[in-house]
Amino acid sequence: MRLDFVDISIDIDATRIVSDVSLHIAPGEMVGLVGPNGSGKSTLLRSAYRVLRPSGGAVLLGGESVWSMSAREAARRRAIVTQHTALGAEFSVEEVVAMGRTPRKGMLDRDSEQDRHMVEQALEDVQMRWAARRAFTTLSGGEQQRVLIARALAQEAELLILDEPTNHLDVRAQFEVLDLLRRLGMTTLTALHDLDHAVSYCDRVAVMAEGQLVAVGVPAEVLTPGLVHEVFGVRAVLDTHPITGRPRITVASAAHGPKTAEGDAGRVRG
Repeated sequence: MRLDFVDISIDIDATRIVSDVSLHIAPGEMVGLVGPNGSGKSTLLRSAYRVLRPSGGAVLLGGESVWSMSAREAARRRAIVTQHTALGAEFSVEEVVAMGRTPRKGMLDRDSEQDRHMVEQALEDVQMRWAARRAFTTLSGGEQQRVLIARALAQEAELLILDEPTNHLDVRAQFEVLDLLRRLGMTTLTALHDLDHAVSYCDRVAVMAEGQLVAVGVPAEVLTPGLVHEVFGVRAVLDTHPITGRPRITVASAAHGPKTAEGDAGRVRG
């Protein structure tokens, strides 16, 4: 499933939060959306959630405007995992994942064999079948995030959108969630705070600053020391991780020591 943001602008209370953003995510691609707090990442994602209607432009799922679809049809095509999910203590893990089947069922339909199979398969995919009968609220943060991803998988959507899925997770849980996303191989757009995660796991990154898209491309080519200094106000070094062999970015305060070169920042790359 292809996702396209075409010249998206979003206003909230007469204030422009996102300006003229065009971003294209190809089928099977994992794209990381990065930028400082307040840069417009979550606002842009909410236009794809059908929470914030754009003031201008279009969000296209498979070439069709998400805002011209019914909420049910949009949920069949894309699944979302947000930062804050409030669920009552009475829900089991299995019940939470089964909520993902709602777009596939009529209002009065009972769970079918297919529904039960998809719930079991989704829990198997995220390695959480052992917790099916557990109360969702008794799980650790990393386990809860896996369950929420399982709920998204149960929708049978082709596109997965996540808003900072590693937020509030410990180090091991962060890697487990990101490894899972890579293993699933779905078309994925995820907002990330950690630049090293973006470099290590994403096929491409899109960098936002002050509501605008300032760079798009392969992480190791886009997240240069100059751009990172200009957008995030920190120094950065790009090298190869000695354990994983993947690209790695290390950042440090810009308050002391020499500044990085800034000449290569600010250009949009495709």
